[in-house]
Amino acid sequence: MKNTALIKGTAAIAVGAALLLGGGGTLASWNAADNAAPGTVVAGDLNVVKSGTGAWKDRAGATIDIATYKVVPGDKLTYTQVLDVTLTGNKMAADITATGTGAANGFTPANVIVSGTVLTVDGEAVSNPLTTSKTVTATITFEFKAATTGRADVNATYNFGNVAFTLQQITQPGLA
Repeated sequence: MKNTALIKGTAAIAVGAALLLGGGGTLASWNAADNAAPGTVVAGDLNVVKSGTGAWKDRAGATIDIATYKVVPGDKLTYTQVLDVTLTGNKMAADITATGTGAANGFTPANVIVSGTVLTVDGEAVSNPLTTSKTVTATITFEFKAATTGRADVNATYNFGNVAFTLQQITQPGLA
């Protein structure tokens, strides 16, 4: 008798499952889909390119050849470079800074005061951050301390070849 009840129970479960899967019921949820067609996005651009050759001048304003110039205490050398800056994009902003002006290249607070970066557009001062594409003139100054005593810094090497202007994007409100 127990076998008959077990067989009848199993048969009832099988018939119920067959009805559910065969259309008497459903195991699926309702769903639908459609394309939103939001469009495409194009990335902006950030770039800096030097325009022409930069110019080195001494304290008196005379043009110098940095490759052969020998500095002495009290010298003040100024480097000026025209830069074409490209800034494209919503909320785009960037700073121009000088790099390569640290102790690794010989410029220490004990011997050289590095000032800048000063930016101008058509002779008018502009400040960081820049937010649009433009041509800027960047200037940096190296003043060799006059108070150097004795033979301090005699035959010292200052690597101006690593001095560069760098354009670095900054985070505007709404981006972070």
